[in-house]
Order: sequence, then C-alpha cells, then structure tokens
Amino acid sequence: MALAAKFRAGEDVSGLVHHSDRGVQFRSIRYGETLAESEIVASVGSRGDSYDNAMAEALNSVYKAELIDRREWSGLIEVMAETSKWVFWYNQARLHSAIGYRPPFEVHAAWINQDDIESVAA
Repeated sequence: MALAAKFRAGEDVSGLVHHSDRGVQFRSIRYGETLAESEIVASVGSRGDSYDNAMAEALNSVYKAELIDRREWSGLIEVMAETSKWVFWYNQARLHSAIGYRPPFEVHAAWINQDDIESVAA
C-alpha cells in the first residue's frame, strides 16, 4: 500500500530503506523482486533483537487498539477495507503527539519541501 501510494503521488522511492523482521512474508521471491525493481533497500533486523522492531510493534499495538479490538468482524474483506481506511486516516488526519500534534502527511510534506529548498539553495 505504501509503495503504491508513493507511485501514485509521483514520488521517487529509489534508495528508500524498508526495514522488516525475519518473517517468512518478507523473504518471498516476489517481495524481494518488488523491492529490487523499485530500487528499495531491504533491511532485516538481527535475530532475536526485539529492539529492532519496537516502532513497528508499537504501530501494530495502536492499530489493534484503535481498530481491530473495538468490534466484531464479518470476515477478511471487511477487515481489509477498514484497515485501508484506518491507514489513510492514521497518516492523513490523526494527530501524533511525537510530531507536535500534527498528522504524518503534513510533517512529511514539510520535510520534502525542506529538502527541495536546501537543494535549490546549494
């Protein structure tokens, strides 16, 4: 979803680092090919080091608390549809205390624009 969103926005993803654990889904051939085709660098955490995945696990915890555990689900299709909506809301509208009570989309846009300003000034 993230990669598709970046492509739709016309953003260059080459050199982006994708960090994951050693889960089997991250070791599939197609997954590796997709990263390589997009020139994304794969980063895998060290075995048995829970600190490598602390941020991802924190996000999983928030996702479960804010969406999954709050209701009964009719099936996988409903979970997938609502997850897509939640991810959009989380990135576009949800205010995050760690970034000054702003949504990630706003902070990311400011960061991208700052890079543009610095490259023009150089």
